[in-house]
Amino acid sequence: MNFGIIAAGEGSRLAQEGVSYPKPLVPLNGEPMIARLVRIFTECGADRIAIIVNEQMTEVQRFVEELQDRSAVKIDLVIKTTPSSMHSFYELGRLLKGHGRFIVTTVDTIFREDDFRRYVSAYENVAPGVDGMMAVTSFVDDEKPLYVETDAEMKIKAFRDKPEENPAPGDKEFVSGGIYGLGDKAVDVLDVCLKEGVSRMRNYQRALVASGLALQAHDMGKILDVDHADDIRKAEEFMND
Repeated sequence: MNFGIIAAGEGSRLAQEGVSYPKPLVPLNGEPMIARLVRIFTECGADRIAIIVNEQMTEVQRFVEELQDRSAVKIDLVIKTTPSSMHSFYELGRLLKGHGRFIVTTVDTIFREDDFRRYVSAYENVAPGVDGMMAVTSFVDDEKPLYVETDAEMKIKAFRDKPEENPAPGDKEFVSGGIYGLGDKAVDVLDVCLKEGVSRMRNYQRALVASGLALQAHDMGKILDVDHADDIRKAEEFMND
């Protein structure tokens, strides 16, 4: 399995609230968030890890280069400032395409390690014909959550900005966990989205469904994002619980 980390955001809200670290280097229980992900991916048997950081984060660039030197897994570093997480995803997709299934997450997505390992195992053993598996959660932590509608078998039917008012019998609803298990077909859809001017990750996910890709949802339990200074404390408490 190949993995990717989107770490190209500015982390401006954390800086405004007095956090001195660049977001990817914010320590949780003493471990920088980006190093935590690399460690977890390595423990999950990663063949390759691709990471994108922006051009201004020279401290993060140096940190990843040090990870490259001591990692047992191949780490590819992309240094590029992008206008959105979807564009960052595109840069990683170019590297990961042609190497089988991959899982990409944003650097500030916090989950329990055992829950993530179960998700990786589920994606590795997914039924033939499934084009991707998205991690979802029932815990709403995002300021602008993306709702994920599934049928009774967890097949994704739609991505919505608001909860479905009249769900069909047996349907379920979650929110996106910011962890994307996809493959080459999804990268092809992303190419089309960029040509058509799509610029948001959630609209790209809608395009995946509209393109007819078979996507499964996997309930990973509680997932948090680190967007504000107080989220650091919440994340550490969650990880230690």
